[in-house]
Amino acid sequence: MRAGLPDGVCVVDFAPLADSKLVPTALASALGIGVVSEDPLPNLVALLRNREMLIVLDNCEHVIDTAALLAESLLRGSTKLRILATSRESMRVSGEILFRLAPLAMPEVSDVLTAPIAMTYSAVQLFVERAAMCLGEFSLTDAHAPAVANICSHLDGIPLAIEMAAGRVDAFGIAGLADVLDDRFRLAMRGRRTALPRHQTLSTTLDWSYQLLPETERLVLRRLAVFAGLFTIPEATGVLADGGGADNQSLESIANLAAKSLLVVSLETPVVTYRLLETTRAYALQKLEESGERAAYARRHARQCLTAMEAANTAWETSRPETWLARHRHLIDDVRAALDLSFRTEDEGATAVALTVAAVPLWYQLSLLSECYQRACHALRLPAAARSPTQEMRLYAAIAWCLMQIKGFVQETRDTWTTLLGLSRDNNDADHQLRALWGLWAARVSEGALRTALALAEEFSFLAQQTSELDRSVGDRMLGHSLHLLGEQAPAREHLERMLANYAPPVTGAQAMRYIFDQRALARCFLARISWLQGYPDQAMGIARDVTNDERTRGDALSLCQVLVQAACPIGLVVGDLVAVEEFVAELIELSVRHDWHFWHAFGSCFHSVLTIKRGDLRVGLDLLEEALSGLRSIDFGVHYLYFLCEYASALGLAGHTDRGLDTIEQAIARSDRNDERWCIAEVLRIKGELLHRQGKFDGADAALATARAWAERQGALSLSLRIATGSARLWQDMGRAAPARAELTAVCGRFTEGFGTADYRNARAVLDGLNPEVARRSAT
Repeated sequence: MRAGLPDGVCVVDFAPLADSKLVPTALASALGIGVVSEDPLPNLVALLRNREMLIVLDNCEHVIDTAALLAESLLRGSTKLRILATSRESMRVSGEILFRLAPLAMPEVSDVLTAPIAMTYSAVQLFVERAAMCLGEFSLTDAHAPAVANICSHLDGIPLAIEMAAGRVDAFGIAGLADVLDDRFRLAMRGRRTALPRHQTLSTTLDWSYQLLPETERLVLRRLAVFAGLFTIPEATGVLADGGGADNQSLESIANLAAKSLLVVSLETPVVTYRLLETTRAYALQKLEESGERAAYARRHARQCLTAMEAANTAWETSRPETWLARHRHLIDDVRAALDLSFRTEDEGATAVALTVAAVPLWYQLSLLSECYQRACHALRLPAAARSPTQEMRLYAAIAWCLMQIKGFVQETRDTWTTLLGLSRDNNDADHQLRALWGLWAARVSEGALRTALALAEEFSFLAQQTSELDRSVGDRMLGHSLHLLGEQAPAREHLERMLANYAPPVTGAQAMRYIFDQRALARCFLARISWLQGYPDQAMGIARDVTNDERTRGDALSLCQVLVQAACPIGLVVGDLVAVEEFVAELIELSVRHDWHFWHAFGSCFHSVLTIKRGDLRVGLDLLEEALSGLRSIDFGVHYLYFLCEYASALGLAGHTDRGLDTIEQAIARSDRNDERWCIAEVLRIKGELLHRQGKFDGADAALATARAWAERQGALSLSLRIATGSARLWQDMGRAAPARAELTAVCGRFTEGFGTADYRNARAVLDGLNPEVARRSAT
């Protein structure tokens, strides 16, 4: 700016002033003007009237009224003068333009943060620069990047705090500094010896601001420190007000604290929210402790959190999930703080239980399933007198559905659903009875007890006749799912199509959470599977792609995992679209790792292994699949176990281990017989036939393929009939029966109306061309 300031720049620091009357005198001294009157302001205005210069008024907060009068008087007297003032609060004078100095930019704290990415943020750059000055030399490594980001985050991106922390690296190291950076250490960290006294420690810096506050604002500041995260005006007054309502003094104090930069205001949320910077909160909590009010206001805070979450639960019944989350996600940090207090306070058990129950939708929407599970288990360990029967059922329901995603259908999951079913029957609660039947049905499906699952689906559907259209639609989906796995594809399709015709998508959060996953999406998944089996591979892949894209758009990570596992990955593999499968598998694994969902990661590992085999890396793929199958067994198999056994057996045959392949396929047959799991029995027997063919046991292979053919035709599984006819054609050609081989394969291929670009159809045409003497003769020449 100097080129446009012919009269230069004058800087005046008001920090040393103890008397606001000396403000004009301080400016006069900085300008080198002698003061000969008690009020030098008129002379300053006259002197500066024609000056083209910049005047910097630094540290105005403790003399704000006099500094504001000075600035406004100077600007009225001159059109050429410019003033830059620094202060904790605005001057509120005519012509003032506010620029709020934000904290330094900080990266998101992440274990995978790298040094190059971290160094693009100013907070990290300052830390590294000051650490190098302290140590002589220092450069950031990938190993230290997450810890440095964490340090900067704890220090709110405040330059003074970052400088102080970096200056202690020589004593503690990076990791050690991150570990010791608690509230007391932060406030006691010392800066440079030559710094101003109020910049020697963060505590003295905050003392400076705190002492400038009137007592009413000090009281409000320290009491607001019980909030761990963002809060709204109603939530703040719920803690502050003795009578339960907002009082004008509290509201005025909050507004003033925000104006003085002691509260951070966020206008990006649907409702304006406020928060204290971590360092400010640590200081204010110390003051609250010293006042003897901390325990009392922590309890007030816990009860206010319960009030806020109960109001949020009421809104959950009528709001769209994404709208609800945008309005209430800020509560999560305070819910945690309130639960920590309530769980460890003997007479707050009822508050702890009620708050845990009320927070379940918030954990669900934020995909914090492990946290939800742990808190709900803790609530159930409290004395029974702390909870009502309805609260107990809601806690068991929350634990059970969290377990489904975290651990899979292990014994603990099944036992929890069974307990919930008993409680719901004892209390004649149809809502929780339906949830328990749904959960037990899913558990039985996963473990392969398909006839039991079908009976549970029928019981669910009967009870749902008395409740809602949503429940009746879900009952149809459960029946269609069960019948599909039992190999009854035609009735399964009828139930799924009826469900899709009658289903009204959930509008509110409560409706969406009732059965966790997007029920329409799951029905479409199984319709895609049936479509492929019935000989419509293009339709199947189209449905799989559409439903996957829809779930990506919806942003529901759990439903997206379901869709990837139930349709996108398996359909992509059976049609041979390996490029799409690679994308689907990568997404499934990334989601499962991000959310720490071991259940879904087990499936992702299996699909990744099969993809590796399909791409031709047999040795690596087999090793991966063997390990992945072990992971799948640890979650009690899951519905795809039979499919993965088939892929494993087939790959063993390709690798020359036909004996091991046959042992594996016998396990698959035994499982299919034991569970009546017939949806891919034709495929199981086809692979058995091909393995026997590889061993030269033509009669055994022919018998296995004949049985497979009968199953496929009985189920209307045209895509499996194509695979079987292709395998039979190869076998019969080796047995000298080329003509019947050609006739059968030609007939099966002729039944297709689409899917001519799939791997199976191209493979069948290649075999058929090899059986055609004319084509074979042309190929030879």
